Amino acid sequence: MEKKIGIASDHAGYEMKEFLIGYLNAQGFDVYDFGTDSPEAVDYADFAHPLAEAIEKGELERGIGICGSGEGMAITLNKHQGIRAGLVWCNEIAELIKKHNNANVIVLPARFITNDEAVKFIETYLSTQFEGGRHERRIAKIPVHAGNTAQ
Repeated sequence: MEKKIGIASDHAGYEMKEFLIGYLNAQGFDVYDFGTDSPEAVDYADFAHPLAEAIEKGELERGIGICGSGEGMAITLNKHQGIRAGLVWCNEIAELIKKHNNANVIVLPARFITNDEAVKFIETYLSTQFEGGRHERRIAKIPVHAGNTAQ
């Protein structure tokens, strides 16, 4: 596993982001911080888009998005065709977003989980392998393109 990961947050996720950067650095990761750089109010999309673009360009394989509920970050990240971001609030979801959806971004709801839970979820996500098989067919249907729209 490549020990490189991107991370982005809004103001609500700033303290958790800073904590996780320290944790990930201690685990030997090169962490690419897309901001925010303070707890001052900001818009999550301003930080989600650059993280998503770095993954889509192949500069990073995976990332972590953090905001208050996690929803704004997840919605914004998933607007990008090359992103599969999963909102995680329990360990089983952390496992399933990787195992079944091959998520390339884990999204955390900073106002609803502790730093210790965030670490546990990230460890589970990073240590889980994509199952492939029937899930590959399903993932191939996610991107929106001509001929792949709901009827």
